Amino acid sequence: MTNVVIDPVTRIEGHLRIEAQVDGGKVTSAYSSGTMFRGMELILQGRDPREAWIWAQRICGVCTTVHAHASVYAVENALGIEVPPNARLIRNLIAGAQHIQDHVIHFYHLHALDWVDVVASLKADPAKTASIAQSISSYDRSSETYFKNVQARVQKLADSGQLSLMASGYWGHPAYLLPPEVDLLAVAHYLDALDWQREVIKIHSVLGGKNPHLQTYLVGGMAAAVDPNSPNVINWERIGFISERIKMMRAFVEQVYMPDVIAVAGYYPDWWSIGAGHKNYLAYGGLQDGNQNDQSQFGFQRGIIVGGDLGKVLDLDQTKITEAIAHSYYTYDGGATALHPWQGETNPKYTGPTPPYDALNTDSQYSWLKAPRYDGMPMEVGPLARMLIAYAKGVAPVKTLVDGALAKFSAQPPVLFSTLGRTAARMLETVYLLDLMDSWLEQLVQNMETGDLRIHDGTKWDPSTWPTDTELEGWGFHEAPRGALGHWVKIGKDHKIANYQAVVPSTWNAGPRDEKGQTGPYEASLEGTPVADPTRPLEMLRTIHSFDPCLACAVHVVDATGKEAVRVEVR
Repeated sequence: MTNVVIDPVTRIEGHLRIEAQVDGGKVTSAYSSGTMFRGMELILQGRDPREAWIWAQRICGVCTTVHAHASVYAVENALGIEVPPNARLIRNLIAGAQHIQDHVIHFYHLHALDWVDVVASLKADPAKTASIAQSISSYDRSSETYFKNVQARVQKLADSGQLSLMASGYWGHPAYLLPPEVDLLAVAHYLDALDWQREVIKIHSVLGGKNPHLQTYLVGGMAAAVDPNSPNVINWERIGFISERIKMMRAFVEQVYMPDVIAVAGYYPDWWSIGAGHKNYLAYGGLQDGNQNDQSQFGFQRGIIVGGDLGKVLDLDQTKITEAIAHSYYTYDGGATALHPWQGETNPKYTGPTPPYDALNTDSQYSWLKAPRYDGMPMEVGPLARMLIAYAKGVAPVKTLVDGALAKFSAQPPVLFSTLGRTAARMLETVYLLDLMDSWLEQLVQNMETGDLRIHDGTKWDPSTWPTDTELEGWGFHEAPRGALGHWVKIGKDHKIANYQAVVPSTWNAGPRDEKGQTGPYEASLEGTPVADPTRPLEMLRTIHSFDPCLACAVHVVDATGKEAVRVEVR
């Protein structure tokens, strides 16, 4: 038996350590450890709940807006505020742009190099690559000359001994199965996606003032005013700008991203049966077209799937969510009993080995992540969970997309319970979101044309209107690119934040074992994964990257002894 350690896992956001035992060429057990502490909940205590989103948004600089969404919804839920339609539409447009950009970036810049051998692309015949590209897409950058130029750029990097952004790969690994010509195709589109994502995310600058960390959220709505006759707010010129960026998104997704995922997946059929995990899936739902609590108007569906049973989607009851700490570097004042986030505590207590260390103490605490559970069960969240729940609920556009993709591989829905299933679901979700983006923008235009310019409900903005005889509780849910994101807030009688807890997608997915010994989704999904070379565990990275880890959301900050590590001064 061989012990495999990947620390840090690269091409993710944040700090993640994976340990696994490999026997007979397969993973027999695995452990997921977040290696830094997150204390944002402590920073929020005692603050004005109306500013919570400003601080919460700083949990992550990759997802950028998702914590602002969840935070304003949590406070609005506590105060009983229903935001105007234009505010919902603008929030949805921001979220949709984030999802689409994020999913494309994930495939090309974080995950594709698990399947694509960059160095092998130097052996490709550019003419053959051009022929392949033209056979699967109408994308205009598909000439032999174009691929020759890309190959020359990669050759220059290789000759320099520095592959820059593409340096962290196990090039030449036997698990790479693409022909060199397809490798070259993917590398070219890797470079194209860098330019594309920079342009499309400008939607955030228009609607949010900047990116990352948009500045136009408000409890009760948005601060992005709407007026077709004003030069300084969201007017017809800015609507046209957003419309053009959505078209740019659609062109790249349909002509590049979707064909590439299908082409690459065709060479790895075994990976439709690897990486399933528990087959329990959870989604809060979101992207509301109407009232926050009217699930019939959710762009993303809400529900629970247990054990891969697509014949039954259970209703979600957020009060059944808990966080366990039996294997986490935390304590609870009342003992180790798992707590619902409204009662949640953030009491860090590091009990692990002193870094650097050879192995985790997996019999005790081994992660800075807590272990979220739904009704005592570990749950996977993310694009696969959302697409499966929508598919099982019979959402027509999703069924059409999923069935169409499965038909290309002569496969049935259970193949989606896999590493490739997560990758495919993310791609299909991107296509699904494009139509929603068009719909939200059209609704915003209709409101502007009819003179409905409402953007904020200020009736409960003043704390003097809030009760002083009771605490208020609020839950803000959002489906972030990586999955179900929940913020829970308690507002005290003094109108300050009494407690705040954020349970993020990568906590659901990357969390450790609980008090019952149940593995987290990363840990479960790695079991059975083939490993050809334990010194280069490429196959393990494929499965972990398929979740799109964001450990910055799940863990943060400091030296275990409390010592200052660095000081930054502005002069």
